[in-house]
Amino acid sequence: MKNKKYQKQTIPYLLLIFVILGVLLFYNFSQFKITEFTYDQLIVELSNETVKKIEITPKNSAGVYTISGQLKEYNVNESFKVNVPLSESVLEKILNYVEDSDIEVVTKTNPENNGFLVILLNIIPYAFLIGGTVWLFSKISGSNKNSMDFGRSKAKLSDGGGSVKFSDVAGLIEEKQEVAELIDFLKNPKKFQKLGARIPKGVLLVGPPGTGKTLLAKAVAGEANVPFYYISGSDFVELFVGVGASRVRDMFREAKRTAPCLIFIDEIDAVGRQRGTGLGGGHDEREQTLNQLLTEMDGFGANEGIIIIAATNRPDVLDPALLRPGRFDRQVTVSLPDQKEREAILKVHARDKIFDNSVNLENISKRTPGFSGADLENLLNEAALLAVRRNKDSISMNEIDEATDRVLMGPAKESRKITDKEKRLIAIHESGHAVIGLKLKDANEVHKITIIPRGMAGGYTMMLPKEEKIAIMTKNELLATITGLLSGRVAEEIFLKEITTGASDDFRRATSIARSMVTEYGMSDLGPVQLEHKSEGVFLGRDYNKSKNFSDAVALEIDQEVRKIIDSCYKDATKLLKENEKLVNLLADTLIEKETLTREEIIELVETGKLSGDNNPEDLKNQAKKLGIKGYTKMSESELIKAIENSKK
Repeated sequence: MKNKKYQKQTIPYLLLIFVILGVLLFYNFSQFKITEFTYDQLIVELSNETVKKIEITPKNSAGVYTISGQLKEYNVNESFKVNVPLSESVLEKILNYVEDSDIEVVTKTNPENNGFLVILLNIIPYAFLIGGTVWLFSKISGSNKNSMDFGRSKAKLSDGGGSVKFSDVAGLIEEKQEVAELIDFLKNPKKFQKLGARIPKGVLLVGPPGTGKTLLAKAVAGEANVPFYYISGSDFVELFVGVGASRVRDMFREAKRTAPCLIFIDEIDAVGRQRGTGLGGGHDEREQTLNQLLTEMDGFGANEGIIIIAATNRPDVLDPALLRPGRFDRQVTVSLPDQKEREAILKVHARDKIFDNSVNLENISKRTPGFSGADLENLLNEAALLAVRRNKDSISMNEIDEATDRVLMGPAKESRKITDKEKRLIAIHESGHAVIGLKLKDANEVHKITIIPRGMAGGYTMMLPKEEKIAIMTKNELLATITGLLSGRVAEEIFLKEITTGASDDFRRATSIARSMVTEYGMSDLGPVQLEHKSEGVFLGRDYNKSKNFSDAVALEIDQEVRKIIDSCYKDATKLLKENEKLVNLLADTLIEKETLTREEIIELVETGKLSGDNNPEDLKNQAKKLGIKGYTKMSESELIKAIENSKK
């Protein structure tokens, strides 16, 4: 079988060699036409003065002269050749015909007298031929070797010398303890075996994107003194059948040789999805790869000393056989960081950056709930880029605020021209949202209002929870959220006497919350019954398939309950905005003038009805001087205000 395969691979190359040689021979023989003359014919042509050029080359060994040349009627690729006796009388006779004519005469030396030329003409062609053959067969054997390595594992090996350590991973205290236990077991297994403990064969890191799952695995590589293999789930699956399973086998075979060791599989959902799902059935090659992975993790063969760490943000699509004890015994949820963890993450990413005295990382952490570690790193990086763009020596709160808005909504479109009517409309809309946040008991706090367009939004109101808590909300808080979302449209109706398309996204979010209250949370007159829940198809998309456990009659009642919640919140928003008409207009007028209002400015407007320090830069500088703010003389008015506010905090 191997010889036949080798012959099939070499035959095309041999045919190619013969074709090239044939073309070269044909080219050499077809390009040049040489006519053999006798001595008498040459004398006749010389006497008739039809010769244009002759070349005389002596050949001592043969005792003759070789005379070649061209007639006047010849083309460029035509010539004649004649061998004459090596005699001075013969040569003199020929030269007599040449003397009185315009014939070009060239006399060459005997090539046989030049040893180097002989070598060049006789040996070099054979050397080229042999060298080309050797190179060709080496390429053939190389391609054959690569084809044999096609099923080899793509896992990369690190000997535990990674640059990322646990000190570089801020927060995630419990998560680090879980993976640190694995490293401790690999270093000192007797401590665990003494009490009969079995270390988990696999640890699955689960969490939203950007929370630090891969970073945690890199820290394990940096802390461990054992071989560490890392690979992506997509590296297993290929077009050809059996390659994925072969790579899984090869990866574990290599790991056994270096055990004890760690294997990290990133994005394992690429290969670990549920089998037999989808409209057309499963992907056979991917399923075979998963079957091999299941067998290697906990099959008949023992893989002692091999611990697998995998990461995914879609644990719901993983095959149940992959998650059972004996394979992935432990699931570690890497969730979004809380306020203290966000502050620690900010400190890690702020190590190599220069900040102004006005920057307070604790305040930034309080203003960024819901940010992942990747979001916080991006926030500080955006702030640093803005500072460089503005030719500053340090990063100030002005850049931090702008970077926060860029991460949330995108860059500001300050060059976009907005008519006065449109600016008034957006200001009224956003002021409506803000007043609900200021006056409604269970609503979120208003931290910022802006009418500067960002992304797809003409403006936005930043509202954050009054205190950070886990993902549990009361019914009153949900109703207050819906009321706040509807208040933009209500403000348009009351103060502009017209409605716009600007509230479309508010309606979508409000309707989604109201429907979840009725069908999932049991917060309606239908009672504590879950009528709907998401049943995400693995290959059908997130919300393509939604389980509905109710009849058409109940569907009508659900719609009525949703409508009842929306109408009630709409009435509450209308009542609240009419009671605070002056505040809505005050916020809108100030927004039209300043375009952006911070939380401190909003509170000052609510309490005093005006902003202090407006158009009074000397007063601001005096305050900054008293508070000991460095570099205040070079700050703009807005930067001075923010620096003073942060210093007072």
